[in-house]
Amino acid sequence: MSLQLTPERRLAYLLVAPAVTLMLAVTAYPICYAVWLSLQRNNLATPDDTAFIGLGNYQTILTDRYWWTALGVTLGITVVSVALEFVLGLSLALVMHRTMLGKGLVRTAVLIPYGIVTVVASYSWYYAWTPGTGYLANLLPDGSAPLTQQIPSLGVVVLAEVWKTTPFMALLLLAGLALVPEDLLKAAQVDGADPWQRLTRIILPIIKPAVVVALLFRTLDAFRIFDNIYVLTAGDNNTGSVSILGYDNLFKGFNVGLGSAISVLIFLCVGLIAIVFIKLFGAAAPGGDAGDR
Repeated sequence: MSLQLTPERRLAYLLVAPAVTLMLAVTAYPICYAVWLSLQRNNLATPDDTAFIGLGNYQTILTDRYWWTALGVTLGITVVSVALEFVLGLSLALVMHRTMLGKGLVRTAVLIPYGIVTVVASYSWYYAWTPGTGYLANLLPDGSAPLTQQIPSLGVVVLAEVWKTTPFMALLLLAGLALVPEDLLKAAQVDGADPWQRLTRIILPIIKPAVVVALLFRTLDAFRIFDNIYVLTAGDNNTGSVSILGYDNLFKGFNVGLGSAISVLIFLCVGLIAIVFIKLFGAAAPGGDAGDR
C-alpha cells in the first residue's frame, strides 16, 4: 500500500478537513471531559468524597465480573446479529435487485422495519413476548416466559435487532449489487457456472467494498446496543450490555467516575474494532488502495 501523498489524496484531505474539524470541535471536549471524570472518585451521592484516583476506576472495572459478563453478552449479540443480518440482508438485496415487477413496492416494504423508531419496535417485541397477552408468547407452552431467562432473552434481543436492522444491511448491499455487470453474469452462466459459483466467485468479490462498509457500520452499531436490551430485559438475568452497565452505574448508581470509565472503555473498544476492520479489509474499502498506482 502506497503512503505517498498523491494529488487525489491531498484533494480528499482538503475536502474532508472542514467536516473533521467541526466534528472534533463538537466531540473533543465531551470525550476529554469523560476521560478526566474517569480518573476521579466521583459519586453524586457523596459529593464531598470526590478525589483524583488515577486508573483506579479502570482497575475496579477490569477486575469485576460484571464487566466481563456484559462484554461477553455484547460480543455475543454483535457477532450473532451481524452474521444473521448479513445473510438475510444479502438475500433480500439479491431479491430486490432481481425483482422486475413491483420493484419499488418490494423495496419500500423491506425498508419499513428500519424506519420504525427502535424503542417503539422494542416495545412491540416486549408485548409480543409477554405471557398471557403476547401473541408470540401464547404460542409457547404454558408457563413459558422467555424474557425472564438469560438465553431466551438474548435470543429475543437478537431477533429484535435482526428484524430492525436487516433492511439497512440490505440497502447497503443493494448499492453494491448495482456495480455488478450483467454481461459478466450472463457469460458465467453460459460457461456453466451455477448460481452459487456466480455468487461466490463473481458477485461477492465485486461488492466486497459494500460488504466491508455494511459489516463495519453494523458491527460498531451493534456493539453499542442499548435500547433493545433496556426495553426488553432492562439488563436483568445477565443480559446487560456494556452500555447498560455504564447507564446503571452513571444514572442509577450516580457513580460518575465508574460510569465515565465504562464509557471510555466502550469508546476504546469501538475504536479497536474500527482499526481491525481497516487493517484487515482496508484495501477493499471505498477509497482503499489495492496497490501502488
